[in-house]
Amino acid sequence: MTGNEATSSGRVYIVGAGPGDPDLLTLKGWRCLEEADLIVADALVHPALLIWPPGEKQVVVLPCHAEAAQRAAVCRQIGEAAREGKTVVRLKGGDPGVFARLHEELDAFRRAGVPCEIIPGVTAASAAAALAGISLTDAARASAVALVTGHERREKKVPLDYAQLASFPGTLVFYMGIARAGDWSRALLAHGRAAETPVAVVSRATTAGQLLIRCTLGELAERLEREPIAAPAVVIVGEVAGLIEADSSPRLPLAGVRVLVTRPEGQSAAMCQRLSALGAEVWNQPAIEISEPDNWQPVDDALRRLGRFDWLVFSSPNGVRYFLERLLARGGDVRRLAPTRLAAIGPGTAAELRRYHLAADLLPEEFCAESLAAALIAAIPKTDSPRVLLIRASRGRDVLAETLRAAGIEVEQVVAYRSSDVASPEPRNRVALEAGKIDWVTVSSSAVARSLAKMFGPALRRARLVSISPITSKVLTEMGFPPDAEAVEYTPAGMVEAIVAAHRRP
Repeated sequence: MTGNEATSSGRVYIVGAGPGDPDLLTLKGWRCLEEADLIVADALVHPALLIWPPGEKQVVVLPCHAEAAQRAAVCRQIGEAAREGKTVVRLKGGDPGVFARLHEELDAFRRAGVPCEIIPGVTAASAAAALAGISLTDAARASAVALVTGHERREKKVPLDYAQLASFPGTLVFYMGIARAGDWSRALLAHGRAAETPVAVVSRATTAGQLLIRCTLGELAERLEREPIAAPAVVIVGEVAGLIEADSSPRLPLAGVRVLVTRPEGQSAAMCQRLSALGAEVWNQPAIEISEPDNWQPVDDALRRLGRFDWLVFSSPNGVRYFLERLLARGGDVRRLAPTRLAAIGPGTAAELRRYHLAADLLPEEFCAESLAAALIAAIPKTDSPRVLLIRASRGRDVLAETLRAAGIEVEQVVAYRSSDVASPEPRNRVALEAGKIDWVTVSSSAVARSLAKMFGPALRRARLVSISPITSKVLTEMGFPPDAEAVEYTPAGMVEAIVAAHRRP
């Protein structure tokens, strides 16, 4: 721990996010994120680490190559937040102490009297070596490792000594070295490093877009001119780079596939993690926003009369969360639901009930309104006169209520949350979609389908669409965007499996 804790009730954690794969974040780093009120992240940090329930945390993402004034302003923002008693995580790619301007930020926090702790992360050299099947050290060939910047500042007072680097008795790992690879590779050769020295270039290690190129030091500049690769990348130079010929990383089913996930903010983490585990590069663009209803009065009236209902029917996890949180906020607890049976439209909704220690009494075979209505009608004895309370969104189909009423069941509906369209996409998402750089777009409801059509228009045809259900597919098709895949199980996990199945087909 550094800094003077007596001057502030808040604190700053400088956390290494690792090289790209969110699963490589340390457990301590994850605990810091859970504790944080404010997360300030580098642009290259995986989006899965930045997805939290709405209102739980403030997340700020810095642009790539931020100017000095911009970096200073961010440090001031972090310091002010900590002095207000907030816990702040400064989330940096790789390890904070390796080519990440750590000292610059530490100085700013110390001057501000803000307590600060550094949480190390997996640095790119380790990740790149693992991807390439390389041991950076070897008892017979490399007893030392040097981490070297390949993008040295021109005004630096003491420049790199390439004569010493050329004779270094071990492995050299160049960070940020692609743009100037011709300069530093020629400098090494000019000072006596052998042209046949093995080299491994690893781009975007541990991400869906990871790429490995093997060559020699003498071939490097020409090879990179002929085959440009994406940053960030590291270059491993030394005998160890030539010991293993094969790429040691497994070929994942969605390796290199870019998927735009469009679920509401704070509700896509599980889907993003599953896609990432299968090798996909995940982008996020919420299509709808979920918020409190415009008027709580109908919900409050229903809560006062809970004992009069035989069934509570939840058509989404959001309905569960907003309805039960309102119950708790008004001083009630889940024991008030004891006489009432609970129905959930699908496994996600049932899982949300379990978070409140409640079990669904009824789950339909197919996770849609039609199947839920049929299951309820079959479960209710014909001799009963049941009363059903349907918890729903501010918009959506009325088929569930209409079908139950047609069967003679008394239905009351209350809007527990508001669903509205996101007005406009993040600029980078629009640019990527229009350029054809997104492979798949997920469409998890009819409302999401309509919002995406308004948000992106014809550009939506530049990617393949995966639909969560036949109902959503019908809406997409009617708007002129027929889906390329449809989930067999009408869940986010089902959409992931549909994408995988589409890539397995010849």
